[in-house]
Amino acid sequence: MISGARLLLLLLVATSSSAADGWDITRLMQDLAQVKIAKGRFVERKYLGILTVALQSSGTLTYIAPGRLEKHTLTPRDESLVLEGDRLTIESQQTKRRRTLLLQDHPVIWMFVESIRSTLAGDLTLLERFYAITLEGEERKWRLVLKPVDPKMLELISEIRIGGSRSQIDSIEFFESGGDRSVMTITRDAP
Repeated sequence: MISGARLLLLLLVATSSSAADGWDITRLMQDLAQVKIAKGRFVERKYLGILTVALQSSGTLTYIAPGRLEKHTLTPRDESLVLEGDRLTIESQQTKRRRTLLLQDHPVIWMFVESIRSTLAGDLTLLERFYAITLEGEERKWRLVLKPVDPKMLELISEIRIGGSRSQIDSIEFFESGGDRSVMTITRDAP
């Protein structure tokens, strides 16, 4: 049987391990905010209930602080998404179509975009505007769990999980309210 003093000591050690090294959500956001340019490759797998095999796409990602994010899909089709400030431009090489959206005119898209951009920028205040946030793990292997606070967003996305190590994001998972999900694995280019 464990004595009360011993139990208290065990609880203090268990709950203060990340606090002891000064690492928490604030520190994670500060570390992420230090990254000014990040480039990498991604592989995204979409798991849809109506299909037995995941849909897969791949391409490149570029982030330039504080607000530019580019996703260039190379396979299966050449498409690009470019987020610059409050504008999202979607372009398809296959159809030769280009469309630009103002995020403020599309609140659900804005909330969706900010899950990634605000995390990359280390903007905890903006993230908290759209999501209830939980941080799991430790500095070398962490995961942010974002749950939308807006009912309209909850109709589409039930949860977003962003995983990484230190100031690098290596996975993004979107769980749709209807049961479908997508998993993006990111390999960062060497600086």
